[in-house]
This record gives sequence, structure tokens and C-alpha cells, in this order.
Amino acid sequence: MAEYVRCFTPATIHASCEDYRAAATIDLDHDRVDLRARRRLACPVLALWGADGYVGRRYDVVDEWRVWADDVRGWAVPGGHFVAEEAPDETGSGLLAFFSGDA
Repeated sequence: MAEYVRCFTPATIHASCEDYRAAATIDLDHDRVDLRARRRLACPVLALWGADGYVGRRYDVVDEWRVWADDVRGWAVPGGHFVAEEAPDETGSGLLAFFSGDA
């Protein structure tokens, strides 16, 4: 928590809010354009989400990402929204497996 307090300066908080704003506005417009143009990700995609979080309860995360890419892998890790902080070992292992081609 101390690291968050140290890093979340007014500029960082502003940038975080801008990211959320874009996700709810212009990013959706860009997504619609990409979908209409049938643009897809050519690279492999890894999706990790918290087993106890909203995303995993609400969505089939891998299937949602298959709208955007053919090669999608992913799974739930322990925790909620902040998977890297709540499950650092599982998140790290997942990333290593993905980048080494073992996932």
C-alpha cells in the first residue's frame, strides 16, 4: 500500500482517470471501427483475471478475447481485480509460461 501512496501522485491519478474515461468513450468508438473493418490481433494473447473478481464472474474471458484474436489463452488466478498484486507468483508464472511458449 505504501508503494501505491508513493506512486499515485496527482499526475498519476489524473492519467489513471483519463484511461478509465477513454475506456468508456473513445476506446469503444475505436473498437467498433476495428470490428467493422474485421481487424484482429495477429499475436498470441494472454488473459489473466482474478478468480474472485467481477470479470471472471460476469464474462467468459477467453471467449470475449476471441472476438479480437484467434490465439487466446488465459485462466483465473487467485484474487480479485489487482491480479499482479494479489497473486504475484501465479501472475509471474503465467507470464513466464506464455512468453516461453509453454502456456
